[in-house]
Amino acid sequence: MKRILITSALPYANGPIHIGHLVEYVQSDVFTRFLRLTGKKVIHCCADDTHGTPIEINAKKLGVTPEQLITKYYKEHTDDFKAFLIDFDSYYSTNTPENKKFSDFVFNKAKEKGLIYTKDVEHAYCESCKRFLPDRFVKGKCPKCGAEDQYGDVCEACNAAYDTVDLVEPFCTICKATPVRKSSMHYFFKLSALSQELYEWLTSNENLQKEIVNWVKNWIKDGLKDWDISRDGPYFGFKIPGEEDKYYYVWLDAPIGYIASTENYCRQHNLDAMKDYWTSKDCNIIHFIGKDIVYFHYLFWPALLKAADLNLPDTLLTHGFLTVNGEKMSKSRGTFLTARDFLKKCDPELLRFYFAGNLSRKMNDINLDEKDFKDRINNELVGNISNFAYRVLSFTEKNYGSKTVKIQQDALTQELESMHDEIRDLYERCDFREAVKRIAHYSSLGNKCFQENEPWNNKDKSHGVVSLCVNIVKNLCILLKPILPKRTEELERQLNLKDLKWTDLGFDLGEHQIGKPKALVEKIPETKLFEIGSGFSKLNIKVGKVLSVEDHPDAEKLYVLKVDLGGEERQLVAGLKGYLSKEEIEGKHICVVTNLEHAKLRGVESQGMLLAGEKGDKVQILTANESQPGDQVFIDGVKPKDEKIQFKQFQQIKMTIKGGKAFYEDSVLKTEKEEVACDIEDGAKVS
Repeated sequence: MKRILITSALPYANGPIHIGHLVEYVQSDVFTRFLRLTGKKVIHCCADDTHGTPIEINAKKLGVTPEQLITKYYKEHTDDFKAFLIDFDSYYSTNTPENKKFSDFVFNKAKEKGLIYTKDVEHAYCESCKRFLPDRFVKGKCPKCGAEDQYGDVCEACNAAYDTVDLVEPFCTICKATPVRKSSMHYFFKLSALSQELYEWLTSNENLQKEIVNWVKNWIKDGLKDWDISRDGPYFGFKIPGEEDKYYYVWLDAPIGYIASTENYCRQHNLDAMKDYWTSKDCNIIHFIGKDIVYFHYLFWPALLKAADLNLPDTLLTHGFLTVNGEKMSKSRGTFLTARDFLKKCDPELLRFYFAGNLSRKMNDINLDEKDFKDRINNELVGNISNFAYRVLSFTEKNYGSKTVKIQQDALTQELESMHDEIRDLYERCDFREAVKRIAHYSSLGNKCFQENEPWNNKDKSHGVVSLCVNIVKNLCILLKPILPKRTEELERQLNLKDLKWTDLGFDLGEHQIGKPKALVEKIPETKLFEIGSGFSKLNIKVGKVLSVEDHPDAEKLYVLKVDLGGEERQLVAGLKGYLSKEEIEGKHICVVTNLEHAKLRGVESQGMLLAGEKGDKVQILTANESQPGDQVFIDGVKPKDEKIQFKQFQQIKMTIKGGKAFYEDSVLKTEKEEVACDIEDGAKVS
């Protein structure tokens, strides 16, 4: 039997797992569980992607080492995967000795074949930050299609690949300064030399998605550029052999994490990652990826594997993005949910069922629509499948002492038997959407059989038909195991069965004693997935530019401010006199609570309230100076409201300053451009 190695794309260790990430991990987990259910020898490997400038810079901001930061996210990621029943055989890290060993191995093999060379190149350099800017730290307009706000490597709009210096109107994402071109010696991989071999691999591999193959072939026809595989320090990553301040580009050592994670599994199971998986003819390698990393996985990665004489993937299954209510996930709209946000709102297996019901072998985007989510769970999973199982098992318990009898095969059992192979084929092709449809239809046929035979009217003669329905429930349990592992384990207990496999499908339960029935799934009364229940959601905070500051005519400690909120000018009364001068306030981009009820302070109307940090005798205003008037201030996962609130309601919403940033609980206040700052010591309260 061939070994099968399944990998999922490596999540970056610089932030939490969100529901968009979970699309892929649910997809790969369902497929792995299905293969295991059918008796295949399969392992599922993944790892945290831990290197690169973003991690180095974020760690510095937080006052921790990069190692401490990636350790924090490793724990968060593994906890989230466990909560969503994502079962990896090996979940590892790219910041490991194994990953360094295999990165050097691949690099040296390519070098031996003459596929590595060095040359001086110009890169984007920020004179303000005193550093070369990696791809993700320079933005601008795409040089191919003109799309704005694109990173320095690949355009998200047209998928074109380019160098950082090719961007039009570039800017440093750290400090917003315009970078200059600066020369540095870099290592290059001769991607162009493998164009023909890559083209042949794409053409000969029938397992690859056709629409993506055609896409990649056009890139090859247009001419592949050699790949810059090095980065200048400061950089968190592995040093290139023989170099002191040159590091492997994260996209070289990150996919090698697949090999390191395989090695981690093999070490624990007396196997050899190279011999048994990455060079073996008896191994199929299957990568699950998102469409945003097609270029790397269809060109760079197979080219590296070829250079190192390692197995190329047999299958690359590429999925689309997750949209929410038909739109891109948005933090400011409250439709950006982390895995943990979702867990607070809903059972994780329900999301697994919904994702599976929308996933196919196509690269289509998946839309998480609140109404559709509720309807699918309540109608398909609860109203059809769960209700059928409970109805049949409870009827068996009440009327036949929880016992079944041997049944006769008939036209219905033949029809259902034929569906087993159909559903297996759909699972094998990763067309989970159609598989779920067929499983729902399978359950509907069972419901129809039970309803039409009306066993409640003639219990003495209906034991056989009810036993048939118990067999159908058992089969549904098996068919749903890859998608609902926890629920089907519970259903196995109710059936008084254990460790059901695909080969147990059929109608040969015979005389059997079932267990205690219980409803598997309850209806969802309301979803409200995208309204995180927090006090912060009561606030509508926007960035305002202070146009003028005047003394209050009748109060010694008050200023009267005129503030531009982006197309709207408001008057604010603020108690900052004696703490800050007019010059220290005027021109600043401040944070204004815009939905606070207007109030007169010593005879002058205040049409909102600016936010400031206060500790002892020190007061400093909250600022977002890189943002524009009218920009929304938010925290992740919370949709702001515009309903009027009273001052006493605002006082109940506790915000504090930590590390020069404004926080609500553990979430930092931010705009789409930056985090909100306040130059005051930790522990200051926001008022």
